[in-house]
Amino acid sequence: MFILAEDTRRTHGRDAQSSNIMAGKAVAEAVRTTLGPRGMDKMLVDTSGTVVITNDGATILKEMDIEHPAAQMIVEVAQSQEDEVGDGTTTAAVLAGQLLAKAEDLLESDVHPTTIVEGYREASRIALEAIDEMVLDVSMDEETLHKVAESSMTGKGTGGLTADQLAETVVEAIRHVQDGTDVERDDVRIHTKVGASSNATELVEGIILDKEPVHDGMPRTVEDANILVLDLDLEVRKTDVDAEYRIDSIEQLNAVMEAEETELRGYAKTIADSKVDVVFTTDDIDRRVASYLANEGILAFEKLSNKDARAIARAVGAKRLGSLEDLDSEDFGHADAIRVEGFGEDELAFIEGGAAARSVTVFVRGGTEHVVDELERALTDALDVVALAAESEEVVPGAGATEIAISDAVRQGAAGIEGRKQLAVEAFADAVDTLPRTLAENTGMDSIDALVSLRAAYEGGDVMGVISEGESGRIDDPLKYGVIDPADVKREAVESATEAATMIIRIDDIIAAK
Repeated sequence: MFILAEDTRRTHGRDAQSSNIMAGKAVAEAVRTTLGPRGMDKMLVDTSGTVVITNDGATILKEMDIEHPAAQMIVEVAQSQEDEVGDGTTTAAVLAGQLLAKAEDLLESDVHPTTIVEGYREASRIALEAIDEMVLDVSMDEETLHKVAESSMTGKGTGGLTADQLAETVVEAIRHVQDGTDVERDDVRIHTKVGASSNATELVEGIILDKEPVHDGMPRTVEDANILVLDLDLEVRKTDVDAEYRIDSIEQLNAVMEAEETELRGYAKTIADSKVDVVFTTDDIDRRVASYLANEGILAFEKLSNKDARAIARAVGAKRLGSLEDLDSEDFGHADAIRVEGFGEDELAFIEGGAAARSVTVFVRGGTEHVVDELERALTDALDVVALAAESEEVVPGAGATEIAISDAVRQGAAGIEGRKQLAVEAFADAVDTLPRTLAENTGMDSIDALVSLRAAYEGGDVMGVISEGESGRIDDPLKYGVIDPADVKREAVESATEAATMIIRIDDIIAAK
């Protein structure tokens, strides 16, 4: 009896489990060597020949053309980590891969998948408790946030700038949009521009828009600007019906043209009479309207993306309007200055000060596209983790120290668990140990010796990690070197990796159409 279509491929039992685990391990292994400050880069070339060089785990996995469904789940782990906390994507992917590798050994020893899943979940609970125990009793001041930012960016592509220099910019940006423990992360934007040294990277109190004025005769700088944000075409209105108009004389043609001119001139007059200085719209502005606005000394920009329009309206305190009827000054935004500057053949608009100063933009410069892309990725991660630390006010030691504490706690917890589930809990601890081992290996140290030293130090009551130094590394106190991470980054990595691994382990049947 045929239940499935003839071209359907089915894999079940141990073969399905092995296939899924092998795929997950392969993806995790692809990013394992990028872990830590001395991690290696990957070169990714797509079908069009575009090259991306990075050691950012989320970027690598996103750019890889992965088809296997189980491998896709590891990619989703990294993406979930990126979306939730902004960093730790490689850690989450590597941990998920190692949990699968350890599960494979247990399956070969006839441990049931359900037992492994139960063990992993229990171990995850113990791991989260261990992270809570490692939270440092420190105030979340500029110095602490600076360490969080620097720890996040160390080893990533930062052009001619050091992680220490960029950390100052990151902390300043987050502090600017922070109110108590609330951080408006969306009010911090990043704008990149190729064509200068990375040392020209700066923080702008306001928004940068990659647009030029719609008319050359418009002012290049407007001080104390009233700002109108529109979702409206400033063009001749079009009818909703398909109609034709018959014109039999020059007088009729002139009347039509005069009617259009009157309508378009009316737009400009309405805006000018309302004392607006700058107009932003998501739609088009007719060239004649642009000319009228220029004559009135009004600066205008068209075809903004919805994202940019929303950001500008939020920053300057304006309402987005769909009509010019009954314009009210309460609907307008305000900025101390709006200026247009040329950068090579391009122009950028800077919206600064006043209400706009509630938002900030990190203006990233670099000599090549690769440099600015890597800088943008590094800064994005740093901004995310600093915002996270400022809101949660919880940080833990980095450099593998927290992972050592987790594995030790899980092993101790395993001693109180009966049956084969204990094997899965111990396997979880072994998987976590892979993280500091990989850090040591990527730093140039002997991974086994480093792991033994880390365990011995922890058992002796010391908090030690893998510290990159020169061409190699050393076992030392990460707090002495300012290596700290938000606790939520560790929690999310444990939870997302455990969830993905247990989901894959439970699959014993794959049914796929060809």
